[in-house]
Amino acid sequence: MLLIPCPHCGPRPEIEFRYAGEAHVARAADPSVVNDQDWAEYLYFRSNPKGIHFERWRHISGCARFFNCVRDTVSDKILKTYPAGEKKPDLDTLMKEAGR
Repeated sequence: MLLIPCPHCGPRPEIEFRYAGEAHVARAADPSVVNDQDWAEYLYFRSNPKGIHFERWRHISGCARFFNCVRDTVSDKILKTYPAGEKKPDLDTLMKEAGR
């Protein structure tokens, strides 16, 4: 079982959380002026990388807050979690801290 460190409650088992998609997805300031192709890409297309991925999670059975998580999709290792709304951490710094 994966232990996910909620930045508000501390480490908890993965069954307490729900995945909420890719983090740091830019939303249109005025959706009414976005063309159909760009709107479809915003709604349906995500990066889905093999390796380091910035994700959004919600602690359903705890504080009920959203937060962001940097996770390696190959090993499932969580490199960092941080509150929603915070700036995206520098990937090079995270990799050095993880010893990569």
